[in-house]
Amino acid sequence: MRSAMSVKTAVRSWQGHVPQTGERVFIDDSAVVIGQVILGDDCSVWPLAVIRGDMHHIHIGARTSIQDGAVLHITHAGPFNPNGFPLIIGDDVTVGHSVNLHGCTIGNRVLVGMGSTVLDGVVVEDEVVIGAGSLVPPGKRLESGYLYVGSPVRQARPLKDSERAFFSYSAQNYVNLKNTYLQDQNLQAAGDK
Repeated sequence: MRSAMSVKTAVRSWQGHVPQTGERVFIDDSAVVIGQVILGDDCSVWPLAVIRGDMHHIHIGARTSIQDGAVLHITHAGPFNPNGFPLIIGDDVTVGHSVNLHGCTIGNRVLVGMGSTVLDGVVVEDEVVIGAGSLVPPGKRLESGYLYVGSPVRQARPLKDSERAFFSYSAQNYVNLKNTYLQDQNLQAAGDK
């Protein structure tokens, strides 16, 4: 059973902004979701992930998975950036373990490989793979249909059909997995009554 303390610490309001979740969303008790955050239907947020919408908003689309240890934040509006940068993530995105996303826009059907960093003002178009350990510098645009690798990132090659098919497979795989976690939580809660 989720204790009141773990729920309170996992999902937190900030200055009147309460995170909003769609249907069937799973947020691990050890993750932290703060402030102006919207999670679409069937999203999953795994252990030790941090999603901090404290000075701008974060919107995460449907069936998107935020893996263990990922850090998601924004860029606030101020004298060096009058509008700031929200963090926008599309549908069917897999954000790998220990990824850092900061004030960027990620399209639909994207795989952000483990340990990658995507910085302020970056736009990642639909159907892109960012290889593990890559650094996407501020303001860069990643064109749809390509694999990008390196630090700083460079366009490596066009995606194969099998890689394009993997986007939906990966998204659905994590939807199925989070459903088992939700089912397990429900069974534990029923057993504790």
